[in-house]
Amino acid sequence: MLFGVRMHAFQSGRRPLSPGSRAGLGAALVLLALVSAVEIADGPQAHYIALFVAAPFLAAALAPWRVVLGVGAGATMIGAAFVLAEERVSLDNAVSVVVIALATGIAAAVAAVRQRQAEQIAELSRLAAVAQQAVLRPLGPQVGTLTVAGRYISATATADIGGDLYEVIDTPYGVRMIIGDVRGKGLDAVRLASIVLGSYRHVAFERADLRAIVADLDRAVARSVGDEDFVTAALVEERGGTLTIVNCGHPAPLLLRRGQVIPLEPPAPAPPLGFMPVVRPRVERLEPGDRLLLFTDGLGEARRDGEFFPTADRAWRLLGHGTVGDGLASLETALVEWVHGRLDDDIALVLMEYTGPRTGGGCPVPSWELGAAEA
Repeated sequence: MLFGVRMHAFQSGRRPLSPGSRAGLGAALVLLALVSAVEIADGPQAHYIALFVAAPFLAAALAPWRVVLGVGAGATMIGAAFVLAEERVSLDNAVSVVVIALATGIAAAVAAVRQRQAEQIAELSRLAAVAQQAVLRPLGPQVGTLTVAGRYISATATADIGGDLYEVIDTPYGVRMIIGDVRGKGLDAVRLASIVLGSYRHVAFERADLRAIVADLDRAVARSVGDEDFVTAALVEERGGTLTIVNCGHPAPLLLRRGQVIPLEPPAPAPPLGFMPVVRPRVERLEPGDRLLLFTDGLGEARRDGEFFPTADRAWRLLGHGTVGDGLASLETALVEWVHGRLDDDIALVLMEYTGPRTGGGCPVPSWELGAAEA
C-alpha cells in the first residue's frame, strides 16, 4: 500500500501543473528575480540574500513539493553565487545560504503534507459524489404521465450530500413521489435518509394507500433514530389525473397553473415521521401543463439581510416556462444570487409537469377521492 501511495504521488507530480501551482511558482520566481536585481544594483557585497528564504515558502503555499524543492535549490544556488562573488565572504551571508537550504527542506515537507491533504479531500469529495448518486438516483426525464427533474443544492462547497431526500417511482398505483428532510446533518443524517428512501422504494410498490406508506415509513424511522430525531416528508401520488398529497410536517408543495402559484397546504397538520403522524390527504384534479414544485425547508429559509427568498412570488416566472430542468436551473441561479452564494442549509428540489392522461386507459383514482368509483 505504501508503495502504491508513493507511486500515486510520483505520478501526480509528473502531471501538468495546475493554475494554482503555476501561480505559486510564478510568484516565487518573481521574488527571486526582484531580490537578485536589488543585489546586483547594490554592488559586490551581498546584503539581501536572506530574503531568498521566502521563495520556497511562497511556492509551498500552492505548488507541489517537487516544485518547491526546485525553487529552493535555485534560491540556494543564486544565494551561494552572490556570496562567492563577494571580495570577502561574510559569515552572516554564508549562514544565510545554509538557512535557505534548510528552509527549502521545511517548505517541501509542508508542501507534501498540504498536497496529501488536498488529495484526501478530493478523494472524499469523489466518495461523497458516489454516495449521493447511490442515495439520490437521477430522476426522469419522463415518469409515467409526468416530466420530472430533481436538483440537490448543497450548502457546503466541499460536499454534495446531506440529509435531504427525494424519489419518483412509477408504480401500479400511479406515479409516486417523496421529498423529505432529516433533522440534523452529517453522516447520521445521510444514514437516516438512505433508510427512508430504501423503505419507500419498497413499500411504494406494495401499499395501495399513501397513509399505509406513511405508517410504514414512520416505523422505519422510529426504529432507527433517537427520541429527538425525525424526518419531515411530503408524499405525492398522481393517478388518473388526480393528485393526492399527504404531508408530515413538511413545507407545502406549490402548484403552478396558468400563471398562478397555489400552495397545497394539508387539510390538517401532522407531525414528522418518527412521531406517529396521522395524515389527511389533499386531493386535486390536474390539468395538462400543471407543474408541481416540491422542496425542502432550505428554500424557505434562504435569506439575505433578514429578507427571505420570495419563492411563491417568483415561482411562476422562474419555473413556468421551458423544460422542468430549465426551470430548476433558473430557480437555483436566482436563489444563489439572492443569498450571494451563501446558503445555510441544503436544498432538495423536484419539479414535475403533468402532460395529460395515459393512452389506452389509466390507473384508477384513489378510493378516498370524493365521488370516485370503487377501484
